[in-house]
Amino acid sequence: MTQVVPEKPLRVVVWSTGTIGCHAIAGIDAHPDLELVGVWVSNPAKHGRDAGELAGLGRELGVRASTDRDEVMALAPDAVLHAAMTDDRPFEAIEDLLWMLEQGVDVVSSGPVLLQWPAGILPPDMIERIAETGRRGDASLYVNGIDPGFANDVLPLVMTSLSQRIDLVRVSEIADYSTYYQPVVMGDLFGFGRPMEEVGMLWQPGILSMAWGSVVRQIAAGLDITLDEPLTEEVDRRAAEVDTPSVSGDIAAGTMGAVRFRVVGKVDGVERVVLEHVTRTAPDQVPEWPTPPEDDGCYRVEVLGEPMMKVDLTHHGEHGDHNVSGMITTAQRLVNSLPAVCAAEPGLVTALDLPLVTGRGLVARA
Repeated sequence: MTQVVPEKPLRVVVWSTGTIGCHAIAGIDAHPDLELVGVWVSNPAKHGRDAGELAGLGRELGVRASTDRDEVMALAPDAVLHAAMTDDRPFEAIEDLLWMLEQGVDVVSSGPVLLQWPAGILPPDMIERIAETGRRGDASLYVNGIDPGFANDVLPLVMTSLSQRIDLVRVSEIADYSTYYQPVVMGDLFGFGRPMEEVGMLWQPGILSMAWGSVVRQIAAGLDITLDEPLTEEVDRRAAEVDTPSVSGDIAAGTMGAVRFRVVGKVDGVERVVLEHVTRTAPDQVPEWPTPPEDDGCYRVEVLGEPMMKVDLTHHGEHGDHNVSGMITTAQRLVNSLPAVCAAEPGLVTALDLPLVTGRGLVARA
């Protein structure tokens, strides 16, 4: 299938103006096939403010933010780009997304990430409820980003098209999170800066398989293999050796400063699909762990077999580092997917369902 080009610009609402939402506003404003018509915000202090101001564009867009979700939906958008925080409230967020589908509006969202490929993670009746809600509303839901997302769904599966034999697909994020401003994620979920005996939410049994198991399961589905159950989780947490600065809260020596984890899909006891994260809060921590080719960090895809292949996807912001560009790439994967998602069959849409998505219309003009 070729890329989808709408007959007229799609009317889009951005839901929440955190980091991803602000980048989404900028991305929609720059896209020739999209029109920003509304913005929903949770903070009363943002109510009535212009979207361009909230996104830091230095100019007004003529679109005012509102805390009233019914008022925003009354704008009759074609789609919602949902960028609200979901990591600490996944099931409440799913109810929000279902409400949007019930309004007959297509939705692209950065989370909950388990919806990237929920089979084997959510109960079948819950998956069917999401799909049926979409069918009733004639609306589609697509959850994606950069990780989980493009770096570990489309990119590795496209690479396997070059394979003669596949022994293992391993997808990794290797990054320094010291410039990643998200205190809830860094503190409550990862446990950075917390005593080593205080185990963060992510390291509780089963949580990694819920958060990143979708990556392993979607690659397996794309390769038509049936994984052993359950998936295997491995975690190696390390204390910071010295006091370490971080924008989300400084990390004292002796508290948690780095982590390496894996979610492993096996077939007959043999590793076949692996999701791995190596997350540091200083680039020189735990040097024996995998390192990126540049200090910024990378997404790494390795396909072992015949031939042996490795791709390092590095990125950094034009005026910032890799944590800035990580937010931009997440937002833009959603922004650029909007035409394809709006044209898709109603229900839950995955990367395996979409045609080619490109940055059509975004080449800079002199």
